[in-house]
Amino acid sequence: MMNIPEIKIQNIVASTRLANKLDLDSIGLLLEGAEYEPEQFPGLIYRMKDPKAAILLFRSGKANCAGGRDLESVQRCIKQVREQLTAAGIEVYDEVEINIQNIVAVTDLGRNLNLNSIAITLGLEKVEYEPEQFPGLVFRMDEPKVALLIFDSGKVVCAGAKRVEELEEAIRKLIEELTNAGYLP
Repeated sequence: MMNIPEIKIQNIVASTRLANKLDLDSIGLLLEGAEYEPEQFPGLIYRMKDPKAAILLFRSGKANCAGGRDLESVQRCIKQVREQLTAAGIEVYDEVEINIQNIVAVTDLGRNLNLNSIAITLGLEKVEYEPEQFPGLVFRMDEPKVALLIFDSGKVVCAGAKRVEELEEAIRKLIEELTNAGYLP
């Protein structure tokens, strides 16, 4: 059986609660480069350069971090925003729980694939494949609960994982199915 190819995380989306409530008008003035246009979007958008990520702050005190490429950068992003808010005199929680909502990653199976045949092999009830609409095959896996976008180039995008182990398990299961069906060596 084939080894699992390198899996590269492209994006991690995490949520947390920083406070009971946040005054986004004040925060928008404090955080340099923050975007807050409530008529367009109810949250404040703050893009960070290091780590390269964005954090969305909401009046409810909730926050979403997107764009991190590893768990450490997500934690750093949230920690830095908490520190900046505290330094500006805005009350935030001392400790926050970070919940991973979605991890998106890519891998390459290293060979071209016949998506028409694979759609039948994986089971039409779990697959969406309409090449006129989208060039990839969407395979919805039950366990782990992720969606795999499989392209004829052999590239695979995995979305919906909440843990890195789920990414690895999903790719391993896909490779196993494709190997057993004769699509991979």
